[in-house]
Amino acid sequence: MDDLQPVEVALTALLDGVQALPAHTLACASAAGRVLAEPVHARLDVPPFDNSAMDGYALRHTDAGQWLPVSQRIAAGNPASPLSPGSCARIFTGGEVPAGADCVVMQERVTQRGDQALMPADIPEGDNIRRRGRDVLAGDGLLPAGQRLEAAALGHLAGQGITEVRLRRRPRVALLSTGDEIVDPGESLAPGQIYNSNRPMLRRLLERFGAELVMIERVPDSAEGTRATLARAAQEADLVVSTGGVSVGEEDHVKAALEALGELDMWRLAIRPGKPLALGRLPSANGGQARFVGLPGNPVSSFVGAWLFLRPLMGALLGCPALATLPMLTARAGFATRTGPRQHYMRVALEFSPEGIFAHAFHDQNSGVLSSCIDADALAVIPVDSRIEVGDAITCLWLHCD
Repeated sequence: MDDLQPVEVALTALLDGVQALPAHTLACASAAGRVLAEPVHARLDVPPFDNSAMDGYALRHTDAGQWLPVSQRIAAGNPASPLSPGSCARIFTGGEVPAGADCVVMQERVTQRGDQALMPADIPEGDNIRRRGRDVLAGDGLLPAGQRLEAAALGHLAGQGITEVRLRRRPRVALLSTGDEIVDPGESLAPGQIYNSNRPMLRRLLERFGAELVMIERVPDSAEGTRATLARAAQEADLVVSTGGVSVGEEDHVKAALEALGELDMWRLAIRPGKPLALGRLPSANGGQARFVGLPGNPVSSFVGAWLFLRPLMGALLGCPALATLPMLTARAGFATRTGPRQHYMRVALEFSPEGIFAHAFHDQNSGVLSSCIDADALAVIPVDSRIEVGDAITCLWLHCD
């Protein structure tokens, strides 16, 4: 257990046996950012009828090059009558293409005099018509289970007239802070104390990853107080997240409390930053288990650990592949570095250029320099015992979760 473990082994231990949470029904108006528990099938063709892609004139393409009488005017939202032979229809974007017409010519190409319009000679059949069912056909799969409902997906549901969907329950998370030296913003600082930067940072990350925060507390700096708080948190949450208290100091009580109450699956990882990170399980209500992730107290270590472990765990609990899989990309290093026995996660800014993607490392990679995370686009993943030179291809964890 004291041997340093790689990230892949830790992730396997963390996700072992995790099942997606139960589903419930919710109105689409309140479903933004949530994850579908069941696939949704289309009820309607989209578009529901052939319609014009622009303002212009609808006609038969065989009548091109002629003066045609304008037999009707079709605005979006109004029904169209069948097109009289040898005529055209004034039509506007989104308007229903009348039966008998097989093309639309844009108004800029047409000369109109009174109720007559001169059509250009080169109009192909089907021009400027959006055919019925071009986007979706009734009965087809609209959205799969595991889809996160962001802007376009919500619009897709609305386009079908769907008002309710089956969603995964959001994972309930207890977020705990350890250490008597940690003080909440707004309180006075005593000598040796610092403000709690981890709590708001992790709260925002967890919410972005789809969690519901049900408990946010400070853990007493005592073995008994730590055990009591962890036990209570496990009764309320699917996941208990703590910061600090997982190293080897005399005041680090979290690891011992976890071992006393539940199971310690992993401790001390071969990563930098973030070596002192504990993963395990705590007994929860109804005889189940709550997952436990003990992040380091240093804010950058906590930030990195959240992306490496909390995001995939949220994805597994939500049955959401897009969250469960870390978004990786390949870039060219704009820096030189070397690593020892721990895999390094370096904060980098990405430059997208015609020559490719370049990753530029922030100068100070110390685990206490949280400012480097503000403008970081990615974490450059540098394997153990590696030497990277400028221009080398590297893998980056893209800090993107939509």
